[in-house]
Amino acid sequence: MNASMKTAQKNDYDVVVAGGGPVGLFLACELRLGGADVLVVERLAEVDETIKAGGINTAGAVTLYRRGLLPDLAAAWERNRWRMRAFLGDQKREQGADAPRTPPKFAGHFAGIMMRGDLFDDSDPAFTDIGPADGVGLGVPQVELERILGARAERLGVEVRRGVELTGFDADDAGVLVRLGSDHTVRTGWLVGCDGGRSTVRKLAGFDFPGTEPEITGYQAVVEMSGGERLGVGWNTTDVGTYVNGPFPGRILTVEFDGPPADRAAPVTAEDLQAALRRVSGVAEVTVHAVHSSTRFTDNARQASGYRRGRVLLAGDAAHVHSPFGGQGLNLGLGDAMNLGWKLAAVVRGTAPETLLDTYTAERHPIGAWVLDWTRAQIAVMRPDRHARALRRVVTDLALTSAGTTYLVKQISGVWQHYDLPGDHPLTGRSAPDLELADGSRLGDHLHDGRAVLLDLADDPKLRARAEGYGDRVDIVTAACPGRPELTGLLVRPDGFVAWAAGQGDGGEGLEETLDRWFVAV
Repeated sequence: MNASMKTAQKNDYDVVVAGGGPVGLFLACELRLGGADVLVVERLAEVDETIKAGGINTAGAVTLYRRGLLPDLAAAWERNRWRMRAFLGDQKREQGADAPRTPPKFAGHFAGIMMRGDLFDDSDPAFTDIGPADGVGLGVPQVELERILGARAERLGVEVRRGVELTGFDADDAGVLVRLGSDHTVRTGWLVGCDGGRSTVRKLAGFDFPGTEPEITGYQAVVEMSGGERLGVGWNTTDVGTYVNGPFPGRILTVEFDGPPADRAAPVTAEDLQAALRRVSGVAEVTVHAVHSSTRFTDNARQASGYRRGRVLLAGDAAHVHSPFGGQGLNLGLGDAMNLGWKLAAVVRGTAPETLLDTYTAERHPIGAWVLDWTRAQIAVMRPDRHARALRRVVTDLALTSAGTTYLVKQISGVWQHYDLPGDHPLTGRSAPDLELADGSRLGDHLHDGRAVLLDLADDPKLRARAEGYGDRVDIVTAACPGRPELTGLLVRPDGFVAWAAGQGDGGEGLEETLDRWFVAV
């Protein structure tokens, strides 16, 4: 038994995850799949009903599909699709038009500039073999995703303590002593902060958090109001800022370029929302009578320079914050959790060196930096000054072309994301195509247990023999793939990214080195 495993036996838990939102819960599930003993501590006593992210992109949906959660996600998507459809029908009737039989095809937006689905070229190679998860997460609110992941954590045996706040910790080379509340401590091998943009873990651990200062005050809320029929539906740009009405009854959003709020933590009142909505929309008759859920936000954009300090790591908003435009934040956090979970679990089990964790920052930090710039660009296009409005007209013209729409959808969907991994094959470092195999299964079906998969597509015993020494970390699947005859083999990491790929005539060259890089032999 190696030293890290001896140390783990002295701990109460292998890993403590601070924060029980979707990212913390998903990370805990990934760690549990990998054999780690996990405790999640969450300050809130109940699931947070505050309106936040309104859906997940293609990359986020594929991530959940690979863990067998597509039926849950699809059910939530269907419920919310009907909710949006009813709202659009009500709006049309109030305007004296016939209700639409189905919602208009939606391809996303950039700074409130809507992409038309009929202009999207779905034959683009970036969308090849995505599989059944394509588009399923659209319209699934964060609170429903949190419930789905909470149920999964319970099934996997993850211990979740709600109403418990992390108040401090002391870390050393062997582990972390975590203080919970005022009088309780637990000893853990590792601590991961998934505790949001104002992360206690990040601050106490001393991570630097550079970035750009905010220039907007935004509100998002679900309200009861009168006069709403005078508002435009969807995203609307005015001389003052931007407002959103929909896509379900009572949901509003406003953006004003008057600097950050004096007190972001102050309660959001009906008066605050009404005043902001009237200022931005110019509709004096709109009146907010009640507030069911509300949040105040800015475009503060910051990112930790590294995601690990010793035995303390960060994921999700604890590692990076930005404006909500483009709906990237939740998806970015899910990707962090998927990347980190299997690696940290392997280190905990003693089947991988701690240096494997260096690849977490190396792979995820560039994607986080891209998201920050993507949201900054949208702020630039949303400003009400004449220069920004001129730029907005140019971007709008580009977005209303097939090439422009397809480019923007690729960015929004996350299908462009890849890691810089060794190997010459074009699939290496990219999210694995969801290959349809001759036995009726798909590649995603073989990733539910959180292990790597060596996919032998040419029935090559020599290829399979190279992976026999890797125990329960690499599943070997032999099956033909009639739709992709040029492929003979793929090594897919537990997070669904291709670590090695081979085509006709390539043999198994480079496979042993790749297996040894990611999955140390037993």
